[in-house]
Amino acid sequence: MIGQPFYILDKVDSTNNYAMEQVNTGTVTPGSAWFAMEQTAGKGQRGKQWLSPPGENIILTIALQPGTLPLSRQFMLSVAVALGAYDWFSKYAGDETAIKWSNDLYWRDRKAGGILIENVLRGNTWQYAITGLGININQAVFPEHLTNPVSLRQITGKTFDTVQLARELCTALQERLQMLHPAQYTTLLETYKSKLIRMEKPGLYRANGEYFEGIIRDVLPDGKLCVEKEGEMLQFGFGEIEFIFTK
Repeated sequence: MIGQPFYILDKVDSTNNYAMEQVNTGTVTPGSAWFAMEQTAGKGQRGKQWLSPPGENIILTIALQPGTLPLSRQFMLSVAVALGAYDWFSKYAGDETAIKWSNDLYWRDRKAGGILIENVLRGNTWQYAITGLGININQAVFPEHLTNPVSLRQITGKTFDTVQLARELCTALQERLQMLHPAQYTTLLETYKSKLIRMEKPGLYRANGEYFEGIIRDVLPDGKLCVEKEGEMLQFGFGEIEFIFTK
Protein backbone atom coordinates (compact mmCIF):
# COMPACT_ATOMS: atom_id res chain seq x y z
CA MET A 1 0.00 0.00 0.00
CA ILE A 2 1.27 3.45 -0.89
CA GLY A 3 1.99 5.53 2.20
CA GLN A 4 2.26 2.60 4.60
CA PRO A 5 4.39 3.28 6.54
CA PHE A 6 4.26 7.09 6.38
CA TYR A 7 7.25 8.85 7.96
CA ILE A 8 7.37 12.54 8.88
CA LEU A 9 10.81 14.15 8.86
CA ASP A 10 11.45 17.53 10.48
CA LYS A 11 14.35 18.45 8.20
CA VAL A 12 16.31 16.69 5.48
CA ASP A 13 18.54 17.63 2.56
CA SER A 14 16.31 15.87 0.03
CA THR A 15 13.52 13.35 0.58
CA ASN A 16 14.64 11.51 -2.56
CA ASN A 17 18.19 11.27 -1.21
CA TYR A 18 16.90 10.12 2.16
CA ALA A 19 14.64 7.48 0.58
CA MET A 20 17.51 6.27 -1.60
CA GLU A 21 19.68 5.81 1.48
CA GLN A 22 16.94 3.80 3.17
CA VAL A 23 16.48 1.61 0.10
CA ASN A 24 20.21 0.94 -0.03
CA THR A 25 20.08 -0.41 3.54
CA GLY A 26 17.70 -3.09 2.29
CA THR A 27 15.13 -2.55 5.03
CA VAL A 28 12.45 -0.59 3.14
CA THR A 29 8.90 -1.79 2.65
CA PRO A 30 7.59 -1.07 -0.87
CA GLY A 31 5.17 1.85 -0.69
CA SER A 32 7.01 3.55 2.17
CA ALA A 33 6.57 7.33 2.11
CA TRP A 34 8.70 10.09 3.62
CA PHE A 35 7.19 13.54 4.17
CA ALA A 36 9.52 16.42 5.08
CA MET A 37 8.52 19.59 6.86
CA GLU A 38 11.66 21.16 5.43
CA GLN A 39 14.35 20.19 2.94
CA THR A 40 17.55 22.09 2.31
CA ALA A 41 18.58 20.72 -1.08
CA GLY A 42 15.41 19.64 -2.86
CA LYS A 43 15.85 18.25 -6.35
CA GLY A 44 13.83 19.00 -9.47
CA GLN A 45 14.11 17.60 -12.97
CA ARG A 46 17.33 17.93 -14.99
CA GLY A 47 19.38 18.99 -11.97
CA LYS A 48 17.24 21.96 -10.99
CA GLN A 49 16.82 22.87 -7.33
CA TRP A 50 13.37 22.91 -5.74
CA LEU A 51 12.95 25.25 -2.77
CA SER A 52 10.03 25.36 -0.35
CA PRO A 53 9.42 27.39 2.83
CA PRO A 54 9.30 25.09 5.91
CA GLY A 55 5.93 23.44 6.48
CA GLU A 56 4.06 25.17 3.68
CA ASN A 57 4.04 22.57 0.90
CA ILE A 58 4.01 18.85 0.21
CA ILE A 59 7.53 17.46 0.09
CA LEU A 60 7.02 13.72 -0.35
CA THR A 61 8.98 10.75 -1.63
CA ILE A 62 7.63 7.22 -2.08
CA ALA A 63 9.63 4.04 -2.66
CA LEU A 64 7.67 2.32 -5.42
CA GLN A 65 8.45 -1.22 -6.49
CA PRO A 66 7.55 -1.60 -10.18
CA GLY A 67 6.85 -5.32 -9.82
CA THR A 68 6.24 -6.88 -13.23
CA LEU A 69 6.44 -3.54 -15.09
CA PRO A 70 9.47 -3.82 -17.42
CA LEU A 71 12.02 -1.00 -17.56
CA SER A 72 11.06 -0.49 -21.22
CA ARG A 73 7.65 0.62 -19.93
CA GLN A 74 8.95 3.06 -17.33
CA PHE A 75 7.01 5.95 -18.88
CA MET A 76 3.79 4.18 -17.86
CA LEU A 77 4.84 4.52 -14.23
CA SER A 78 5.31 8.25 -14.78
CA VAL A 79 1.86 8.41 -16.39
CA ALA A 80 0.20 6.63 -13.46
CA VAL A 81 1.90 8.86 -10.88
CA ALA A 82 1.00 12.03 -12.81
CA LEU A 83 -2.63 10.92 -13.09
CA GLY A 84 -2.80 10.10 -9.39
CA ALA A 85 -1.49 13.56 -8.54
CA TYR A 86 -3.94 15.09 -11.03
CA ASP A 87 -6.91 13.17 -9.56
CA TRP A 88 -6.09 14.34 -6.05
CA PHE A 89 -5.24 17.99 -6.89
CA SER A 90 -8.25 18.51 -9.14
CA LYS A 91 -10.59 17.62 -6.27
CA TYR A 92 -9.49 20.84 -4.61
CA ALA A 93 -8.43 23.03 -7.54
CA GLY A 94 -11.17 22.11 -10.01
CA ASP A 95 -11.31 21.25 -13.69
CA GLU A 96 -8.67 23.78 -14.75
CA THR A 97 -6.06 21.36 -13.36
CA ALA A 98 -3.82 19.81 -16.02
CA ILE A 99 -0.66 17.80 -16.55
CA LYS A 100 2.24 19.35 -18.43
CA TRP A 101 4.34 16.83 -20.31
CA SER A 102 5.97 14.89 -18.99
CA ASN A 103 4.69 14.97 -15.42
CA ASP A 104 4.34 18.49 -14.00
CA LEU A 105 1.12 19.45 -12.25
CA TYR A 106 -0.46 22.64 -13.60
CA TRP A 107 -3.46 24.86 -12.97
CA ARG A 108 -4.33 26.97 -16.00
CA ASP A 109 -0.85 27.89 -17.29
CA ARG A 110 0.79 27.95 -13.86
CA LYS A 111 2.92 25.28 -12.22
CA ALA A 112 1.56 23.77 -9.01
CA GLY A 113 3.99 20.89 -8.62
CA GLY A 114 6.48 18.51 -10.11
CA ILE A 115 7.49 14.86 -10.00
CA LEU A 116 11.00 13.40 -10.04
CA ILE A 117 11.46 9.63 -10.45
CA GLU A 118 14.90 8.12 -9.86
CA ASN A 119 15.34 4.43 -10.63
CA VAL A 120 17.25 1.89 -8.56
CA LEU A 121 18.58 -0.94 -10.71
CA ARG A 122 20.18 -4.19 -9.56
CA GLY A 123 21.73 -5.66 -12.68
CA ASN A 124 18.85 -5.79 -15.16
CA THR A 125 16.24 -5.72 -12.40
CA TRP A 126 14.24 -2.55 -11.84
CA GLN A 127 14.15 -2.77 -8.06
CA TYR A 128 12.70 0.57 -7.01
CA ALA A 129 11.41 3.83 -8.45
CA ILE A 130 12.18 6.56 -5.93
CA THR A 131 9.31 8.94 -6.65
CA GLY A 132 9.48 12.48 -5.33
CA LEU A 133 6.54 14.89 -5.44
CA GLY A 134 6.81 18.59 -4.63
CA ILE A 135 3.45 20.35 -4.65
CA ASN A 136 2.66 23.95 -3.69
CA ILE A 137 -0.01 24.02 -1.01
CA ASN A 138 0.07 27.00 1.37
CA GLN A 139 2.87 29.10 -0.12
CA ALA A 140 1.70 32.63 -0.93
CA VAL A 141 4.94 34.32 -2.05
CA PHE A 142 7.37 32.83 -4.58
CA PRO A 143 10.88 33.81 -5.72
CA GLU A 144 10.80 36.45 -8.44
CA HIS A 145 12.77 34.34 -10.92
CA LEU A 146 10.03 31.69 -11.13
CA THR A 147 7.89 32.34 -14.19
CA ASN A 148 4.52 30.88 -13.37
CA PRO A 149 4.12 29.23 -9.92
CA VAL A 150 0.81 28.77 -8.14
CA SER A 151 -0.31 27.16 -4.87
CA LEU A 152 -3.53 25.54 -3.76
CA ARG A 153 -3.99 28.38 -1.29
CA GLN A 154 -3.80 30.95 -4.11
CA ILE A 155 -6.32 28.97 -6.14
CA THR A 156 -8.86 28.35 -3.37
CA GLY A 157 -8.19 31.10 -0.81
CA LYS A 158 -7.91 28.42 1.90
CA THR A 159 -5.06 27.02 3.99
CA PHE A 160 -4.57 23.28 4.34
CA ASP A 161 -3.05 20.60 6.57
CA THR A 162 -0.14 19.52 4.38
CA VAL A 163 0.38 16.18 6.14
CA GLN A 164 -3.27 15.22 5.74
CA LEU A 165 -3.21 16.19 2.06
CA ALA A 166 -0.06 14.13 1.54
CA ARG A 167 -1.79 11.07 2.98
CA GLU A 168 -4.73 11.66 0.63
CA LEU A 169 -2.29 11.95 -2.25
CA CYS A 170 -0.88 8.52 -1.37
CA THR A 171 -4.38 7.04 -1.64
CA ALA A 172 -4.93 8.63 -5.05
CA LEU A 173 -1.58 7.32 -6.27
CA GLN A 174 -2.47 3.83 -5.05
CA GLU A 175 -5.62 3.81 -7.17
CA ARG A 176 -3.77 4.74 -10.35
CA LEU A 177 -0.78 2.49 -9.73
CA GLN A 178 -3.11 -0.49 -9.41
CA MET A 179 -3.90 0.02 -13.09
CA LEU A 180 -0.31 -0.72 -14.14
CA HIS A 181 -0.73 -3.91 -16.09
CA PRO A 182 -0.68 -4.44 -19.88
CA ALA A 183 -4.45 -4.56 -20.32
CA GLN A 184 -4.70 -1.00 -18.92
CA TYR A 185 -1.72 0.66 -20.64
CA THR A 186 -3.80 2.08 -23.48
CA THR A 187 -6.49 3.39 -21.11
CA LEU A 188 -3.90 5.03 -18.87
CA LEU A 189 -2.12 6.70 -21.77
CA GLU A 190 -5.32 7.96 -23.38
CA THR A 191 -6.53 9.35 -20.04
CA TYR A 192 -3.16 11.02 -19.53
CA LYS A 193 -3.35 12.67 -22.97
CA SER A 194 -6.87 13.92 -22.23
CA LYS A 195 -5.52 15.79 -19.18
CA LEU A 196 -2.48 17.21 -20.97
CA ILE A 197 -2.07 20.97 -21.16
CA ARG A 198 -2.02 22.30 -24.76
CA MET A 199 -3.13 18.99 -26.27
CA GLU A 200 -4.38 19.80 -29.79
CA LYS A 201 -3.88 23.51 -29.08
CA PRO A 202 -1.23 25.94 -30.39
CA GLY A 203 1.53 27.02 -28.03
CA LEU A 204 5.01 28.53 -27.93
CA TYR A 205 8.04 26.26 -27.49
CA ARG A 206 11.81 26.32 -27.64
CA ALA A 207 14.03 23.54 -28.94
CA ASN A 208 17.63 23.59 -30.18
CA GLY A 209 17.80 27.30 -29.29
CA GLU A 210 14.85 28.15 -31.55
CA TYR A 211 11.43 29.48 -30.54
CA PHE A 212 8.50 28.19 -32.54
CA GLU A 213 4.74 27.73 -32.47
CA GLY A 214 3.49 24.18 -32.48
CA ILE A 215 0.56 21.92 -31.64
CA ILE A 216 0.85 18.80 -29.49
CA ARG A 217 -0.68 15.95 -31.45
CA ASP A 218 0.32 12.84 -29.48
CA VAL A 219 2.42 11.24 -26.75
CA LEU A 220 3.97 7.89 -27.65
CA PRO A 221 4.12 4.89 -25.29
CA ASP A 222 7.83 5.53 -24.72
CA GLY A 223 7.03 9.09 -23.59
CA LYS A 224 8.11 11.02 -26.69
CA LEU A 225 6.11 14.18 -27.35
CA CYS A 226 4.80 14.66 -30.91
CA VAL A 227 4.50 18.31 -31.90
CA GLU A 228 3.30 19.57 -35.27
CA LYS A 229 5.30 22.53 -36.56
CA GLU A 230 4.26 24.10 -39.85
CA GLY A 231 2.83 20.80 -41.09
CA GLU A 232 5.85 18.76 -40.00
CA MET A 233 5.56 16.25 -37.13
CA LEU A 234 8.48 16.44 -34.70
CA GLN A 235 9.29 14.10 -31.82
CA PHE A 236 10.96 15.21 -28.60
CA GLY A 237 12.41 13.25 -25.71
CA PHE A 238 12.69 14.43 -22.12
CA GLY A 239 14.65 17.66 -21.79
CA GLU A 240 14.63 18.34 -25.53
CA ILE A 241 11.79 20.86 -25.65
CA GLU A 242 10.76 23.72 -23.39
CA PHE A 243 7.23 25.03 -22.96
CA ILE A 244 7.18 28.84 -23.02
CA PHE A 245 4.70 30.57 -20.73
CA THR A 246 4.38 34.31 -20.27
CA LYS A 247 4.48 35.69 -16.74
